[in-house]
Amino acid sequence: MVQAWYMDESREDQRAPHRQHPNRAVSLEQLRRLGVRYRRLDADNYETDPCLQEIRRAENYSWMDIVTIHKDKLPNYEEKIKTFYEEHLHLDDEIRYILDGSGYFDVRDKDDKWIRISMEKGDMITLPAGIYHRFTLDENNYVKAMRLFVGEPVWTAYNRPADDFPARKQYMKFLADEA
Repeated sequence: MVQAWYMDESREDQRAPHRQHPNRAVSLEQLRRLGVRYRRLDADNYETDPCLQEIRRAENYSWMDIVTIHKDKLPNYEEKIKTFYEEHLHLDDEIRYILDGSGYFDVRDKDDKWIRISMEKGDMITLPAGIYHRFTLDENNYVKAMRLFVGEPVWTAYNRPADDFPARKQYMKFLADEA
């Protein structure tokens, strides 16, 4: 099951867990109130998994690919890792399904505090359009993930500040309505 927690303020190795002491856990319900959706699937059978097929049909995820993030597999690895860890948002939902390995998605809460979400094999996460977030590998330095999109993929990340985009404004309205 996915674990999430509020991060400490350390700027040391981004791949470390960065838990506060004492730990401040974040529940799935708290993530849901931020618009973050989580599912647990059978990553060993992703090619034929009827649950994944139903999710793709129901959510209209018509496009997908698989990316491996590892120094031996990803061209421009060091540059990409830095880019993924820049705080940004997207104009569409970001859907990632971990097929192997592990990593962290960090999201901002309504008070602009970082929450770290630990992702491992079988975890699927949907980050809503307009949420500030970032990604990093954990200390295992490897993840294989499926990327899902509605329609053609859009790879554009807008680094913070990006508050004037309609997706950000819509997300902020969602947060206000959840309060």
